[in-house]
Amino acid sequence: MMIMTYIFITLLTYILMEVATWLTHKYVMHGFLWALHADHHQPKYAGVFEKNDAFFVIGAIPSITLFYYGVHPEFNYKFFIGLGVLFYGITYFLIHDVLIHQRFKWFKHTKNKYLLGLRKAHKIHHKHLGKEHGECFGMLNVPKKYFNR
Repeated sequence: MMIMTYIFITLLTYILMEVATWLTHKYVMHGFLWALHADHHQPKYAGVFEKNDAFFVIGAIPSITLFYYGVHPEFNYKFFIGLGVLFYGITYFLIHDVLIHQRFKWFKHTKNKYLLGLRKAHKIHHKHLGKEHGECFGMLNVPKKYFNR
């Protein structure tokens, strides 16, 4: 029974991370931390890294902290919350940096309608070079219209 609870906690955390991502993207990245996110909205960025990559580190801190407190002083549910955050972070990397922005050329020729819809929604998000007038702040849950051809 305990294993099912831990699986549930991990999955629920993963799902709630999409909500957290939307809120963070809209109100933090396009808000008071725009200075870190702005270079990501420029047509070409110089070098391998952007200031925006700092959000990976910022996002990893809660997961690492939850892992630590999930095993100290004894193993508990916090570990599985950290696991859900980690799994979402891996998904974010694969979708955002690999599929959408092609920082690595692993899924360059996908024909999957869902993945193409995610890519299309993100391109719409990037048509705005400033922090105002943004659309499509989520990553995995985007409006249905982007999946229609």
